[in-house]
Amino acid sequence: MRVWLKVIALACVCALFTPMITPAKEAKAAGSFIMGGDVSMLQEVEQRGGKFYDQQVEKDALEILGDYGMNAVRLRLWVDPYDSSGNPYGGGTNDLATTISLAQRAKALGMDVLVDFHFSDFWADPGKQNKPKAWQGLTYSQLLTTVYNYTNSVISQMKAAGVLPEMVQVGNEASSGILWDDGKVGGGIDDFTKLGELMSSAINGINAALSSNEDVEIVLHLDHGGDNNLYTWWFDKIEAENVDYDIIGLTYYPFWHGTMGELAYNLNAISSRYDKDVMIVETAYGFTLDDGDGLGNSFYTAEESIGGYPATVAGQTAYLRDLKEIVADVPNNRGRGIFWWEPTWLPVDGAHWGSEAGKLYNNDTGLLSNPWDNQTLFDFDGNVLSTVSVFSESMPTNLVTNHSFEADGWTTTPTGWNRWAANTASYNAIKVEENGITGSYKLTHWSDAAYEASTYQTLSGLSNGTYTLSAWVLNSGGQNTVQLYAKNYGGAERNVDLPVSATKWVKVKIDNIQVTNGQIEIGVYSNANANNWINLDQVKLYKTN
Repeated sequence: MRVWLKVIALACVCALFTPMITPAKEAKAAGSFIMGGDVSMLQEVEQRGGKFYDQQVEKDALEILGDYGMNAVRLRLWVDPYDSSGNPYGGGTNDLATTISLAQRAKALGMDVLVDFHFSDFWADPGKQNKPKAWQGLTYSQLLTTVYNYTNSVISQMKAAGVLPEMVQVGNEASSGILWDDGKVGGGIDDFTKLGELMSSAINGINAALSSNEDVEIVLHLDHGGDNNLYTWWFDKIEAENVDYDIIGLTYYPFWHGTMGELAYNLNAISSRYDKDVMIVETAYGFTLDDGDGLGNSFYTAEESIGGYPATVAGQTAYLRDLKEIVADVPNNRGRGIFWWEPTWLPVDGAHWGSEAGKLYNNDTGLLSNPWDNQTLFDFDGNVLSTVSVFSESMPTNLVTNHSFEADGWTTTPTGWNRWAANTASYNAIKVEENGITGSYKLTHWSDAAYEASTYQTLSGLSNGTYTLSAWVLNSGGQNTVQLYAKNYGGAERNVDLPVSATKWVKVKIDNIQVTNGQIEIGVYSNANANNWINLDQVKLYKTN
């Protein structure tokens, strides 16, 4: 029974379900894109000797990351991560005191804070959502009151310490619910009544700790960021329970959670369906295949192959840059940002995912290790990686008119685009239809007879230099030729064949286009047989140099 239990109960059970009178949520200003990191292991790494360097100068890790543009931290919170003898469970031993200490350091550097309530004494995820030791004998009614009092106490204590968080995550990867078995869902359990009540109790406790001029945004967080069916099922159910939240948080690792195209589609779809902001609250990628502690890693050759980026600093950088673009492209500025998971988890001796006490508590026989040391934003010796340059990069200006085909709705003549066809009948193959990747519409080439056609756009008045052309595509395959192309820019035509992918959006790109005459024609060309089709969306042309 630790600090929070010493706080006098703040309300009776009836208060748990009374709608809280809270200030209206203010829209976040453009430019407030979050580039954050979950640094919950940092204090333990430091206590065990971890040191951090920028250009060979030793500095505080948060200061280094802040200098490169990291503007927020995510901090997990466990209720009582100690055994009955006071032995810590490890993995950061993220009790409230540790959370407040890290939050104070982040706030001193001007960073926002996202607190991640696990509602457990140790790791909580889709495979385990164990109640804290002190809560296991409670009735359901008592549990509701305890959850309310707990969140209220945490927020009150953080306020008193000068670190009121900007965001609070109610549950960690809660696709299977929280506080099992009362709040369990999935695996045949389709009733969200108790999960909704538990989450509402937690949220009401948070809101009750706020004064009229204070605002904390509520995040609900699932895993498998590329799985739209999971998110639709879960959030349809939670919406039906009238849970009041602000942001949908996603875990996304490209080697576990679907393609980048599936992620992009899901972000757009759920943001639109639920009229909510979306945010990647966990992600990472390997900068090497080496193993810093020699005890095994979560990211190795299979993950590199599936993830699609080389396990190098350059590959890690490219991944973060592409992910940032996907989140920033969510319509209506609904893409709030990204948190890199454990960028400071160096392979120092003993800074493991748990301790012997933690293993015993979780009935885990796994090897104590750091399985994440090749997915951090520092090398094994604590030198910051150039990947962090992406934090402060501005998103490039897209020069394409009507780039996502949203201007007209259903049409055969999309605004800003021209059409060419080998014959009059082939014009019928060009149309704009619903269900784009980052909006409501997409360009389609299809006909029930053979066709040859292109949809193109000519841009003039460009400054000479190096440009990149990209687009997201679906492709049935079977065409004689189907390409994204760039020409009439002062050099030979550049093109790329569209990959066959009928169900998963794929991004295609032409880099290093050297414009020397101030103009360019970009387009997509199909020489196709009957019933061959492509979809094209989110076309971008931007200057890189």
